[in-house]
Amino acid sequence: MRIISLASGSDGNMTYVESEKVKFLVDIGLSCAEAVKRLKLIGVSPDEIDAILVTHEHHDHIKGVDAFSYKYDKPIFAHKSVWDNLKFKLIKTPAKNRRFFETDTFNLRDVVVHAVEVPHDVPCFGFCFENNGAKISILTDVGHTSDRILESIRGSQLVYLEANYDKIMLKEGKNYPLALKHRISGGRGHLSNDESALFIKYLVESGSRQIVLSHLSKENNTPDLAYSYISQKLRDYGIIEGVHVKIDVASSHPGTMFKL
Repeated sequence: MRIISLASGSDGNMTYVESEKVKFLVDIGLSCAEAVKRLKLIGVSPDEIDAILVTHEHHDHIKGVDAFSYKYDKPIFAHKSVWDNLKFKLIKTPAKNRRFFETDTFNLRDVVVHAVEVPHDVPCFGFCFENNGAKISILTDVGHTSDRILESIRGSQLVYLEANYDKIMLKEGKNYPLALKHRISGGRGHLSNDESALFIKYLVESGSRQIVLSHLSKENNTPDLAYSYISQKLRDYGIIEGVHVKIDVASSHPGTMFKL
């Protein structure tokens, strides 16, 4: 498999995944035109995309989904609980391209997809992808982690994991009202750098060797802060970045293409 984050953060999220037999996107939180531009940067035509997987209904994850699906006649896969509200937002997508799933596991050709329900403001799912012994997980918009979630993604060599906010920046920031701060830091909001670091500890102990910090808030975090803070926290746990695990940071621009 190959995977690359084409956009990550408050302004939009989009990830490209491919195997020998399938090419698909996880979310399109950019305009359709911008999504096409970013695919072309990695040499992929929109016509080559076989499917779009949607994590949840928030705008920064579905902005371009409807237009992309309609223009290029691509199926959209989302859990039934996500579709309950998504159907009112994706008005162009015909019935034949609205693909519901209710089971935890299904196949996209040669890729086994595991849907992992995560706590967030609305019904929301992360995904694990398995192919030829490789396992990759995408886990963003997570209010809190749990043993169930860890067990679902255990053994992933590569994990895109939310590190949304720095606690001090969120607390001292002037642009967010108190109610929004409480929502973000609550059990159904987002993961802080501290929470992300602790979860990475468990992931490394279960065999993960590459983490990509994802979905950083442009108001309450920075790539340098997330990387340095989490790396230090991991050192406190006896885990050395660059030795026991490699940490990258996803941004609003296309990132590293990983091949497993």
